Amino acid sequence: MKRDEILKAVKAYHSAAFPARPFDREKDTVRYAGRVFDEKELAALVDSSLDFWLTEGRYSESFAEKLSDLLEVDNVLLTNSGSSSNLLALSALTSKKMGKKRLVAGDEVITVAAGFPSTVTPILQNGLVPVFVDVELPTYNINVEALKKAVSPKTRAIFLAHTLGNPFNLDEVLKVVKQHDLWLIEDNCDALGSRYKGKYTGTFGHLATFSFYPAHHITTGEGGAVATNSEQLAQIVRSFRDWGRDCYCTGGENNTCGKRFSQQFGTLPPGYDHKYVYSEIGYNLKMTDMQAAIGSVQMDKLESFGEKRRANFKRYQKIFANYEQFFILTQPTPGADPSWFTYVLSVRENAPFTRNELVTFLNECRIETRNIFAGNILRQPAFIGRPCRVAGELTVTDFIMNNTFFLGTFPGMTEEMFSYVEDCVAEFLGRFVK
Repeated sequence: MKRDEILKAVKAYHSAAFPARPFDREKDTVRYAGRVFDEKELAALVDSSLDFWLTEGRYSESFAEKLSDLLEVDNVLLTNSGSSSNLLALSALTSKKMGKKRLVAGDEVITVAAGFPSTVTPILQNGLVPVFVDVELPTYNINVEALKKAVSPKTRAIFLAHTLGNPFNLDEVLKVVKQHDLWLIEDNCDALGSRYKGKYTGTFGHLATFSFYPAHHITTGEGGAVATNSEQLAQIVRSFRDWGRDCYCTGGENNTCGKRFSQQFGTLPPGYDHKYVYSEIGYNLKMTDMQAAIGSVQMDKLESFGEKRRANFKRYQKIFANYEQFFILTQPTPGADPSWFTYVLSVRENAPFTRNELVTFLNECRIETRNIFAGNILRQPAFIGRPCRVAGELTVTDFIMNNTFFLGTFPGMTEEMFSYVEDCVAEFLGRFVK
């Protein structure tokens, strides 16, 4: 059977296996997130599998190139997850190749406690000290005045996520970065397609990270990426990603540098094979070509996905604007155009119900909700007693831990789903409206 015949059959299979069907409010679940795909992703996945090139290959090159072109960054390195991307980005700054700019054990990295663990764990894993700063409402991003006060002589970097797709105040953060000569890593895992003053997030920092988990703006199943305009940082990230090796040949290639058997490293004998020289304490955190095949197709849909997320956010905003006496409604950071990962709500402290009472009701209605990840990460079991510094009070962080949740804005949301959510919300809140 020819390849084109197989792919034609795959497209027919997609139509049979994944038919579109209306939302049934009596039994279906309104997911907070989900994969959105058609026959093109399935065909690309099978096409890649027929090559049986299981590591990075032609689809990886296509995917990375599309992401690089979108962001207008020089280097995009694909990884096996957004969490791995965070580990690689921060670890790169600890390389001896960074010279005086290198991060060393005991150096401080400013972040927030109201976020996802994988922004914080690389700091601890590299022997660095996380400095936790409070966030602000209604953007859920770092409080920039608290950030300015948090800088100490030991501070060397800032590592922040654009919370749930809403960019943080990049103008003010970059001022702090420049004033104190700090590194900036953007955790852009929840914000692919978001813009700040017309420019894509993930392009402002020295390094940026991305996730392609099924809940995110595009998906490869498991997968991520690191982006940077620095050739030096790109080479170091690649080394950490590829077992720590010094060689930068792509898979299946040899002697790209032309000096494979003519160099000397460490105390190895002169001429030791450069493909087996290790300059970093690295890992194997690469993406497979089958994953990249899906990502390459998904990239073609990113803009339409982002438009749908923005429209879905507005739809939720319209629903909950009727109950603003009970909720703090999320607002974009001034100057930002978020591609919203989710719709975030906080129950006001004087509301006649709690967050837990509301989300329990919604989940009984099969409407999925999630908290803002760790809430206050310092209260999580794995992080209690870890080395850190808390700069100021974490008042808003604790408020979020107790009062905040989110609903889905993913492109698979339909008007029937929104109508059902609106009715359920009205049923619950109608008890308290006077």
